[in-house]
Amino acid sequence: MQPELIPFSRPFLAPASLERLTAVLGSDHAHGDGPFTRSASDRLSTILDGGEVLLTTSGTHALEMASRLLELGPGDEVVLSSFTFSSAATAIAATGATIVFVDIDASTGNVDPDQVAEAVSPRTRAISVMHYGGTPVDMAAIGSIAADAGGLPVIEDNAHGLGVRSQWGVLGRIGTFGVQSFHDTKNVHAGEGGALVLNDAHHRLRAEIIREKGTNRSQFLRGAVDRYTWVDWGSSYLPSELNAAVLDAQLAAFDEIQASRHAVWDRYAAELGEWADLVGATLMRPPGGIHAAHLFFVLLPSRHDQADFIATLAAQGIVAAFHYVPLDSSPAGRRYGRPLRELVRSEEFSRRLVRLPLWAGMTTGQVDRVIDAVTAWRPGEAER
Repeated sequence: MQPELIPFSRPFLAPASLERLTAVLGSDHAHGDGPFTRSASDRLSTILDGGEVLLTTSGTHALEMASRLLELGPGDEVVLSSFTFSSAATAIAATGATIVFVDIDASTGNVDPDQVAEAVSPRTRAISVMHYGGTPVDMAAIGSIAADAGGLPVIEDNAHGLGVRSQWGVLGRIGTFGVQSFHDTKNVHAGEGGALVLNDAHHRLRAEIIREKGTNRSQFLRGAVDRYTWVDWGSSYLPSELNAAVLDAQLAAFDEIQASRHAVWDRYAAELGEWADLVGATLMRPPGGIHAAHLFFVLLPSRHDQADFIATLAAQGIVAAFHYVPLDSSPAGRRYGRPLRELVRSEEFSRRLVRLPLWAGMTTGQVDRVIDAVTAWRPGEAER
């Protein structure tokens, strides 16, 4: 008999989600900017310790809005880690700007500030960083680089790090823009959704216009104008009240979600160390122990071990996953950007990394099974 499947990720069902959805369906307001949009925005702002929050249809769309607000275009360059999700790159490429890919810190997966500094040129218009796994990027170093280059804006992709407090501030509130994702693989989700956090208030009015299809409808709804019209470039980035209702319930359960995820993460960290030392693997070890419990990764001894490790767990009904293929090596990355140089750390990190199942609500028995399967694995000799 096949063992019960342990999925890599499972969306959390927050209390009162169905109640909120029923309220929306029973109302006359299922489109965006209703009471649940306002409530979820307020809850998110509280978690972030402030900031102007605009909910969006996805984290990708929040990144696109940031690029549009910076008026990026052909001839401009944006510095970006090669080891990140494609949305960070497509948001730049859509404007005609060129992406300059840089390498990572080999222990965290975060961007290497030294390479960011080297990549900055007179054509650089912005720096985009992601807190991988919710482990903070060195934002003091990034801020210093940005300041030395004349005050470059920083796009802070915080899709993994909601609620994390670092020595430089709450993640998502340090850069010019913060970006959140509420895809259902994230700690807090709306099925699909995101948010743009405006840490520079002067972007607020234009951000509202871009989000509302290029119109000043938000001003109209506030009574600031007597009718609304098309005034700028824009798109339909406003989520429905149905998505906002789910997100509002999730944010209300944020502490519960985080406690459950951290409990799983802590067990992996505590109980896999001896095995890692034995086989020559490296466990995720965030500096200062600061992270969001968004993921737990293992760096296997060799790139040749990745497929075998994933297959071994799969045979026991456990879904583990690799992560990003470095963007500079991808077809679109070669078309829309260029690497600073050969990015060897991103490539090695990608080839050796495996993420273990981690979600709120994992049972003790499920975590036991993952730990047992991992600690039974030994590296093979094939292709070495």
